[in-house]
Formats: sequence, C-alpha cells, structure tokens
Amino acid sequence: MEKILDRFLRYVAIDTQSDENSESQPSAAKELDLLKLLCKELNDMGVEATLDEYGYVMGSIPSNIDKKVPAIGFIAHVDTSPDASGKDVKPQIIKDYDGGDIELKGVPGLFLKPSEFHELLAHKGETIITTDGTTLLGADDKAGVAEIMDAVQYIVEHPEFKHGDIKIGFTPDEEIGRGVVKFDVKRFGADYAYTMDGGEIGELEFENFNAASAKIHIQGRNVHPGYAKDKMKNAILIGMEFNDLLPIGQRPELTEGYDGFFHIISFKGSVEEADFGYIIRDHDRKKFEEKKELIAQCVNFINVKYGEGTATLEVKDQYYNMREQVEPYYFIVEKAVKAMEMAGIKPKIQPIRGGTDGANLSFKGLPCPNVFAGGMNFHGKMEFAPLENIEKASEVVLNIIKLFAE
Repeated sequence: MEKILDRFLRYVAIDTQSDENSESQPSAAKELDLLKLLCKELNDMGVEATLDEYGYVMGSIPSNIDKKVPAIGFIAHVDTSPDASGKDVKPQIIKDYDGGDIELKGVPGLFLKPSEFHELLAHKGETIITTDGTTLLGADDKAGVAEIMDAVQYIVEHPEFKHGDIKIGFTPDEEIGRGVVKFDVKRFGADYAYTMDGGEIGELEFENFNAASAKIHIQGRNVHPGYAKDKMKNAILIGMEFNDLLPIGQRPELTEGYDGFFHIISFKGSVEEADFGYIIRDHDRKKFEEKKELIAQCVNFINVKYGEGTATLEVKDQYYNMREQVEPYYFIVEKAVKAMEMAGIKPKIQPIRGGTDGANLSFKGLPCPNVFAGGMNFHGKMEFAPLENIEKASEVVLNIIKLFAE
C-alpha cells in the first residue's frame, strides 16, 4: 500500500492553480492533469469513476453489507489558490521537528518561525512538510485528496472492512468560488457528504462565511502634471481614498472568530484608470448584506465627489453560510465527532473563516460539513502540514464510513 506521504508529494508536484479571470470550467486546463490522474488511479484500484466535461471526478464503491444505510460522500478540491504560485513546488520534509525555526531554503534568510506561527509548537516531535519559500505547498486541498484516496486504497485492499455505498468526488475551482456550480448532486448519489478541506487536526465545521467578490473601476483623467490644477483626476489616489472609506477594523488581519471583513486583494492602475478587487465575508447574513450595501455607498460617495461614472462597481455573490442547511441533519456532525474521538482526536467545532465546496453543496440539497485536512497557513509560502495530521484525517474518513455502516 502506497504511503500517504508519497501520495501527497505526488499530488502537490502537479500545478493546479485555478484562474479567477477565466470563464471556462475548469478555469485552468492544468487542473485536468491531476483530475485525470485521480480518475485513472481510482479505476486502477477497481473503483468505478468518471471525469465529466466540467472537471468533476465522481467515483463509487458499492456497499458490502446486507442492510440499507445512507450513501456517504467524501469530497476534496484539486485546485490551489491564485494568491501564490503552485508551480514547481519543492516540499521540505522536517522529521522529528524540534520546535525551532525552520529554514525555507529556496529563499535566503526566510524562516518559518514558531514565534510568528505558534501552532507549530503543537507539533514538536512530528514530521512537518513545508514549502521551500518559493511557492505555496498545496495542502489546501491536496492533503484532502490524498486522505480520501488513501482511505479508498485501504477499503479496496481490505474487503473485510464493512461499509455502505461510498461516493468519492474531486472538484476544480473551489479557490475561486466556482467549485461545485455545475456539480450534479443527484448523479453523485450520496445522501450526506463531508469535504476534507479544513485546517488543524480536530477541526470540524458546519458554518462558513457568506461570500462575495467586488470589482471597482476608477476612471481618472490624466493631463500634463505641470498644468493639472482643477483638471487632473488621479485614479490611483481616488482608489486609495475609496479604500480608506471602508472600516479599518474590518480587515482580515484585525478580525477573528465570527468577525467579517473587507479584503483588498488586487490594485492595478495609472493616473488615467485603476482597477481593484475585494472579497467580502461575514457569517451573519444581515451583516453580509450590509457590507455589500456599504461598498455601494462608498462608490456613490466617490461619484458625487468626482463626477458620475468615476467609479463603477460589480459585486458577485460566491457562496452562503451552510449552517441553515446542515443543522436539520446535525447527526452527521455528531458522527464526525465520534469518528474523531475513535481516532484519539479532540474535536473542535468552530466556524470556517473561509468557504468550502460543502457550502454550495449543502444549498444544492447535499448536507456537507467540513472535516480537517491537516494543513495550516494556506495560500502562501508559509503553508505547512504535519504528516501526522494527514494520517489521522484518513483514519477519520474510515471511521465515519464505519459508523454509518453500523
């Protein structure tokens, strides 16, 4: 049986960064490189699996017990964030981590420090997988992919393991909010499902942000700076002024728990024109709508001050808080709690400060909480994953299957 570490390293070596500026699905053709591989690996293990035109891999393992039990799905996304490169990932394997600073050897002088990332200290003595400082790692969510595939391999190689119908799903484009837009829940065939897309060991989530993206265009007016008085409208400065209208205390670096935020993620421009983008997040639907209204009011303020048409706004909702869809089926959360306890893990039920495919799937009629995948510091060069977290997550998958088969 292939070791889960080797499987994970094979997957992160494949560049699958999604493209938020693409209208196709998958948004980037390179995502199909891993999706095709996963479909083939499932088929090679004797699991019936298909890859459709939208980039969804769906696999099915039939029940080997006599009684009728719910069909359970496990889902992970293959794409990595557009926020950092996922090309030529060079993982570092730190065995028996001693609690000190970890040098990221691809960038001179760059270290992953427990003084800055305190969660490292909880993993002294374990095997830590890091980046080399030049890319992200891709544990979000290739750790989840590896965990599901590892569990599938165990089931295939251990026919004595009792289970109901098991459904496997791998998706593209989760990182850009389009992961399951065209996912056919009925064809997938699960009664309930879990995304393996959380962070630290023990995390279990059935609440997530309501999410939207906002794109703002500023139309300035450039004239010779020597003769600019009362004529020039500097799009860069107007954009900076716009950003200052938003509440400082509602930025990601100043929020936690159930706090929402406005997050500026891009700014590109000149005196003549500028474009910048935000993501808007809040767990509370009313506050979420208020945030969208506030950003519209800021656009209106700019247009009143500098002239109609100076600022234009495009807002798109991406996903909503799945709590209202999952709570009526809370027993699926309780199953995951028990599955973690069986693995010697203390469950931590908390809100997701992000989103998962499970949110949109829950609104499509497939209740889908989120289980830890084991990585931390996603979307950047400081991303890392303890191997023991990944191994335990795969064990939790098997325990959930076992519990539903009882």
